Amino acid sequence: MLTTKEILKKVRELEIKSKKLTSDLFTGEYHSAFKGKGMSFKEVREYSAGDDIRFIDWNVSARMGHPYSKLFEEERELTVMLLVDISPSSLFGTVHARKKDISTEIAAVLSFSAVNNGDKIGVIFYSDKVEGYIPPKKGREHALFIVRNLLSKEPKGTGTAVSTALRYFNNVTRQKSIAFILSDFLDANYEDALRVASKKHDIIGMKLYDKMDQQLPDAGLLQVTDAEGGASKWVDSSNAYVRYNYEQEFFRVTAYSTQIFKKAGSDLLHIRTDEDYVKILQRFFLSRNK
Repeated sequence: MLTTKEILKKVRELEIKSKKLTSDLFTGEYHSAFKGKGMSFKEVREYSAGDDIRFIDWNVSARMGHPYSKLFEEERELTVMLLVDISPSSLFGTVHARKKDISTEIAAVLSFSAVNNGDKIGVIFYSDKVEGYIPPKKGREHALFIVRNLLSKEPKGTGTAVSTALRYFNNVTRQKSIAFILSDFLDANYEDALRVASKKHDIIGMKLYDKMDQQLPDAGLLQVTDAEGGASKWVDSSNAYVRYNYEQEFFRVTAYSTQIFKKAGSDLLHIRTDEDYVKILQRFFLSRNK
């Protein structure tokens, strides 16, 4: 567990890194990738040729003696929610960083991108239960508060339940929001909850995984422990069939989440802990703009 001094130092580092990424890379991309909630009335002006006649303000036109049109502008303010998986399996990592570290960095970047754009940002922390909720607000201080929590939040639960987080999100969030789910998605039975949430909200899943989640090294006898179930067993990693089955299970879980997100009409990004998540986010933002 990090000390308060270490947390504050890390918060500052993440703020500097996130700000640089936000200003250098995501200035336009984030802004245009997500559309506002709708159109709001701005003003009336004299009707000119080509104006949509549906937007003629008949009251003002009658008063002034000639036609006036209503002008509208896009409502830009968005509500962004982060659903962050802090279950014990997020502490796994063998190459560059743990899944939790990458998840924290991405969440920090999204938080600063949101506040720089004048949007509200909130967080739901979850394991097999909801571990914490930060209601969406604007501003740098709020983003820093979120980052402090991302660094220090410890789970009480021992498993992963994406459906629990999604149902909670549906209950506490009234207006249409953009929700990023950061998880390794080592879970099942969240299909219904995702479908219901996706009908109202714009949902983007971010599946974080480590190289060794996918492939066992050929390293002889290994003792492996389930971070969430606690069960421990010996595995002969020098056996090609054992390694093959291990990889097939990874593909099965990945295919399951990919299919469920596709059915719900939501996006799912796959991010390996030793990959450059910045490029993946950029590509995603740009694809949304198209």
